[in-house]
Amino acid sequence: MTFQQFLDIAFSPVNTVLSVLLILAVLYWLFTIVTGLDIDVGFDGDLDLDMDAPDGQVHVPENPSAWIQFLTFLDLDIVPVTYFMTISLFFTWLGSFYIEAFASFQVWASALLVFPVFLASILLTKLILKPLNPFFREINHKGEKAHDFLGRTGRLKSTIHGNKIGILEVFIGSDPMTLMVKSKDGEKIEYGETVFIVDEDVNRKYYYVATEIRF
Repeated sequence: MTFQQFLDIAFSPVNTVLSVLLILAVLYWLFTIVTGLDIDVGFDGDLDLDMDAPDGQVHVPENPSAWIQFLTFLDLDIVPVTYFMTISLFFTWLGSFYIEAFASFQVWASALLVFPVFLASILLTKLILKPLNPFFREINHKGEKAHDFLGRTGRLKSTIHGNKIGILEVFIGSDPMTLMVKSKDGEKIEYGETVFIVDEDVNRKYYYVATEIRF
């Protein structure tokens, strides 16, 4: 295959969007590596997680939404979304590229095949990252000693209120860390808001946050 043929397939009507997204993903990781900054690509999945399990791992409640069940099935309560989506995008692009290169489907048929290829890609990504789950769990839920977090500020990655447990991103130096948090007084705090860590659970499984310091 010549380079021109490669470009023709990579930027065919079916693959152009995937190729552009893959290029943007590569640029994102290059930017992150060079600058040490992490562009916020979080989402509000309205997480409602149970952290009281004896094994200390993240569990969904008894009646989670289908969306939360799906995210948990993919281990996205452990694996960073940016890692997962970048790898899934690469496999989707690769599958679509080879379909275009070695099969003679109509454009509409090739476009429809992208969806099962994407589904297969996210399942493959789940399997590939599965052995790394202990590592991701360690960096997501350990980090510095618990008392060191008190008084720090962070940015919510999900909306919390009442007894809902959400995700807070805290930077220790230039290193981002993820903590499980609850609203201190049960007040609703929206995704993206900056909050203070004001208290911690007696078992240190999650922290309490508020929009102002109230120890």
